Amino acid sequence: MSKVKQAAAPEQALVVGRITSVYGVKGWVKLYSHTDPMQGIFDYKHWWLKTPSGWKTLELSQGRLQGRGLVASVNGYNDRDQVKEICGLDIYIDAQDLPDLDDGDYYWSQLEGLRVITKEGVLLGKVSQLMETGANDVVVVSACEGSFDREERLIPYVPDTYVLNIDLEQKEMVVDWDPEF
Repeated sequence: MSKVKQAAAPEQALVVGRITSVYGVKGWVKLYSHTDPMQGIFDYKHWWLKTPSGWKTLELSQGRLQGRGLVASVNGYNDRDQVKEICGLDIYIDAQDLPDLDDGDYYWSQLEGLRVITKEGVLLGKVSQLMETGANDVVVVSACEGSFDREERLIPYVPDTYVLNIDLEQKEMVVDWDPEF
């Protein structure tokens, strides 16, 4: 019998990880976390799962580092056969559950979809994703309607050097970047 409760969708669903497989015989699962640090996924006690039959809620009971990965138990599951039904599902939280950031700091999800415009007013495209690299994060800018060309650009996310301004209300990011590059 399923222990996942039917629920309304979160207001703004954000993927924070995935339930990858069963761990042990007592209903624990292995997790892949998108949070930084990876144990940050345990800061969110209420998770949403998007199943073929709709949104369902799940409550974290315990979580811990296990080797180089994470394992967790969730309320209502106490054997490996029960948790098989939730393996392979993404773990979502509601954006309103994210902690507030300092001025000038942004969550990646806030930046995705912003129009990217040079300081001269040339539309380069929209932020399609961000990537973490060793030196700094990188903004991936994909072409959109009205953009300078159809090229994809990788712009270092370095505030005050390449990223000059972010306006979430206007949904745009102003960059110091040569459109020919």
